[in-house]
Amino acid sequence: MKILFYGTKKYDEQFFTALLPQYPGIEIRFTDTNIHEETAPLARGYEAICAFVNSDLRTEVIRCLAENGVRLILMRCAGYNNVDLKTAEKQNITVLRVPGYSPQAVAEHAMALALTANRHTHKAYIKCRENNFALNGLMGINFYKKTAGIIGTGKIGQAMAKICRGFGMKVLAYDLFPCRDLDFVTYVPLEELLSSSDLISLHCPLTAETHHLICKKTISKMKDGVVLVNTSRGALIKTDDLINGIREHKFFAVGLDVYEEETDFVYEDMSEQILQRSTIQRLLSFPNVTMTSHQGFFTQEALSNIAFTTLENAKAYMNGGDLPNRISC
Repeated sequence: MKILFYGTKKYDEQFFTALLPQYPGIEIRFTDTNIHEETAPLARGYEAICAFVNSDLRTEVIRCLAENGVRLILMRCAGYNNVDLKTAEKQNITVLRVPGYSPQAVAEHAMALALTANRHTHKAYIKCRENNFALNGLMGINFYKKTAGIIGTGKIGQAMAKICRGFGMKVLAYDLFPCRDLDFVTYVPLEELLSSSDLISLHCPLTAETHHLICKKTISKMKDGVVLVNTSRGALIKTDDLINGIREHKFFAVGLDVYEEETDFVYEDMSEQILQRSTIQRLLSFPNVTMTSHQGFFTQEALSNIAFTTLENAKAYMNGGDLPNRISC
């Protein structure tokens, strides 16, 4: 099987190349070009392509892949909201993903964002570099004995709930399918979670139902001085409403690893370019907001697991085996 890996970085090559000798019969070509309608024809001659969370796999792209002989899409990530599954099914293209590579990696990053935003660690670092050791503007709050609200208790949400418990927090959760193994968590309706939580962390997938879950209406139900963290998908939050809430002092702190505008330039160095949209700059202008570049997954353990599961998916498809990580519409 020949696989074309789109949008790869050096760390992708490092982890996949290290495991490739264990998978005879699989041949990989890496390209740093991401997939979109203009680059999809590069896949001619390949049975499979491998894409990431920032890839464009809309209707036209899927059709182009099918016309060029592609029969398998390997997503080296858990999310697949960027994939037109209906068109893939119509074109007889199988889509496989990596459902869980390291829930702890993302959950730990979520708490790191919460702590950084709360204690203004990012600001303190810059001040110390400039020999400014004053504490003005750096006051935070204790998380101990506060209430954490976890929206979405899949594997990552469960890991975040356990971290919050370790901080001595009361943990509330909202999920359509509660995890009964979390015996220390109290499941409540969304409205109650919003109104009762001092820290709200988003860990749900992006669907039609969760799109702009955090908006003017839900923000109004939150406590004043709440800490909000998002390490899931940017479009869970309606950014303009978030900005208005920050301006109205609704939030004590906000930590974002994902945001609505990230698709065009996530994982790219844009430091020498003038961005055509200003949402990120507006968010970064607030002293109580900290942002990272969709790096919640970025640990050695997670990258190793991503490479292993992706290659196992390819092997299972190639050998006609069971496909437990198949995505269906």
